[in-house]
Amino acid sequence: MGRKDSKALKNIKAMYMAQNLDSEKVFHKTKLLLTVYRDVVWHSIRSSEALCEDIEGIYYSYELESALTYLAEFAPDEERTRFEERVSTLFETKWMIDLIDKAMYKIYEYYNNGKLYHEILSKTYLVSFKYTESELLEILEIERSTYYDRKKEAVLLFGVALWGYAIPQMKGIFEEHKHLDTIPSYFR
Repeated sequence: MGRKDSKALKNIKAMYMAQNLDSEKVFHKTKLLLTVYRDVVWHSIRSSEALCEDIEGIYYSYELESALTYLAEFAPDEERTRFEERVSTLFETKWMIDLIDKAMYKIYEYYNNGKLYHEILSKTYLVSFKYTESELLEILEIERSTYYDRKKEAVLLFGVALWGYAIPQMKGIFEEHKHLDTIPSYFR
């Protein structure tokens, strides 16, 4: 996997084996998820702002809570369906963000370089400002080769934290509440 597997990397791989997860598949899914995260959050923020503007524009004489109550209870079916689709998308994005937050918390609490891994993932993928490689190296105060080794370990650890902990925990919550219709299909 790398020039040589560090003790941390061996421990992370052991976690994958214990969770019965394919480290290569999870690594690639994790990398993709982290890569799109910044854009998804940005789009979600813009969508929620647009939704609020729509509600306030149409129902400017109401307070926001009254407008939401109106749409939930009295809106014509087409308007209500459009609203429900937009809100549903926002909630799904919110759930994704919550899952990533749970996984990031696990990373931060990890006993072996957890804070460094957290910082690498945050600065590389999650914060709104996109740092250059040289800025990251300076902020983290590490060499380029060390950065790439720790980044790979961080992504692998994030993968096991997400697919081995956060998602199963969320699924467990939804299993207890199967009667709810608002659960996205990918959690069922």
